[in-house]
Parts: sequence; structure tokens; C-alpha cells
Amino acid sequence: MASSKAKQAKAETTTKEKGKQADNKRVKNGDKTSSMGNKSLMGKTSLAVSTMIVMLSFYVFRSPLTSLFTDTEVTLASAQVTHDKLRFSVPCSADYKDEQFTECKPKQCGRAVTDSLVSQEDAEYLLRVAKRGLSLGGSRGGASILDLHSGALSMGDSFVNIYKIAESPFSEEDFKVYRKVKDHIHRAIAEEFEIPVGKLFLTKPTFFSRMDTTPPHTIHDEYWHKHVDKETYGSFHYTSLLYLTTYAQDFQGGRFVFMDEDGKNRTVEPRLGRVSFFTSGSENPHFVERLTEGVRYAITVSFTCDPKQAIADPTLK
Repeated sequence: MASSKAKQAKAETTTKEKGKQADNKRVKNGDKTSSMGNKSLMGKTSLAVSTMIVMLSFYVFRSPLTSLFTDTEVTLASAQVTHDKLRFSVPCSADYKDEQFTECKPKQCGRAVTDSLVSQEDAEYLLRVAKRGLSLGGSRGGASILDLHSGALSMGDSFVNIYKIAESPFSEEDFKVYRKVKDHIHRAIAEEFEIPVGKLFLTKPTFFSRMDTTPPHTIHDEYWHKHVDKETYGSFHYTSLLYLTTYAQDFQGGRFVFMDEDGKNRTVEPRLGRVSFFTSGSENPHFVERLTEGVRYAITVSFTCDPKQAIADPTLK
């Protein structure tokens, strides 16, 4: 433990001395380590929609003034640098202690970032899918969601089922690309955390998100607050995000920030095609910075160890 902490401290000192040039190096920590009701919705609020509402309201306010204190911030992955893979380990929390999924629950916790898992072509394709689907609805505030599995689409202050309001908004090719990318992420997480692929399951909510600078209309539009995925969702064991737009090119703000116990904020800058994944427990509290310019698109793809919480791939309706 002392050796791991010493190596982590050394990595952070290097980051402070060299600034963003340190993003060209892996962040290591000794051993192999690891890396986001509505009646019109078929008469009642779906479980997926309810979960997303909880996600957007289960937060504690974070003042934007904290971003001024640069000595507390470490950039894990810059948008200006391409990374094959970066890894950063953190001690596992007690969140998994009583769970019975011995082959799947994390034995080591952390986070990883890679720019080599999803092709630019596939990322750009999914960006077009997101824009097409979200153009049919949208929140009155700055955060909108589209879930291809349930059909949940932000609309005003609530949600509708996109498969009920539009005729065939997606093609079989759309779902084929979506499934291919999801499978790449699934295998990468299983490999990184040394889990049998067959013991790890896609779970809900898994969704596209669009964030912009529109003032929040309800608490559900306030996406910029600290939270823990396992506490918010319950079923999550591993979280991944595929970014479909690039920080400082398509938007300002909107960085993904881990808040660690040592007082450091460790930041991932979104980049088209970049995948960030991490264990979902309270060892990885995080938030997304509030956007100040532009539009940010991403996909949250979530995984569980509990087969009872598994969901099927989306298909053409």
C-alpha cells in the first residue's frame, strides 16, 4: 500500500511540473490497474425514465469557483493528446463488500481512458444517430437524454417514447453500429478488470446525452453535481462513457471530473471517440462541469454483475 501511494504521489508531482505534457504518459500505480412519467410514455413512467430522473436529481451543489484552484486539479487525459490507454487505480470502497458476484465484482478498482477502442468513423456515425434522435425532442433545460433500449426521449419537462412519436427514426445499420461499439466496450472492461465476459451484463440506463448552455428549467437539467453511480443507480458495477464531441473544439466546460479523497480533482477532457470507464462505487465520485459554450454529446454505457439487472440490445422497432 505504501509503495502504491508513493508511486501515485510521484505521478502527480510529475503532472504538476510538466503540465499537460504529462498526458503523454500512463498514470501508473504499481501492479496492473484499472480505470457516466409521462402518460405519453405508454400510460406511465417507465423504470428507465424513473432511473434517469433519479440520476439527474441525486446531487449536491458544487461551486464553479473550485475550478480556480488549479493546485487541486490534475488532468488525467487531455483532449489535445491521443492516448492508447491510461490507467489510474484507487482503493475499492466498501460498496461491494456484501455482494455475492465473486467472479465479477471488482477486486481492484480504478479508471481507464483510451482513444484506440472505438474508430473515428463509428464515433461520427453514432454522433449522427444521437443528433437525429434528439432532434425529435429535447429538454427545456440544458440536458437531454435518448435511450435506444426503452425509447425514452427528453421532451420539455418530461419524457416520451421516441418509438411512439416517430415512424422508424432509426435503421438496422444504426443498431448494428451501436451494438458493435457496445461490444468493444464490454470486452475492454472485462479485460481491464479481469472479469469473465459472460459474467458482465449490459444494464440500464444506457443512453445518449446532449448538454448545452440553456439555463436549467428543473433540477433534472442540472447535470454538474457530484454523485456516485452505484448509489444513484443501484445496478451499476462498471460505468463507461463514449464521447462524441471534443472539449475546446465543440464546447467549453463539460469536462469529466473525478473527486478523490486526497483533495485532488482528476479530469478527463472529452474527445471524439474517447472511451472512459471506471468502477462505479464511491471510490469514483465525479461530476461533469457546467458547459459555458457549445454542445456536448456522449453515450453512457453501463454494466452490472447481476444477471437479473441485464438488458437486451436494442433492435429495430
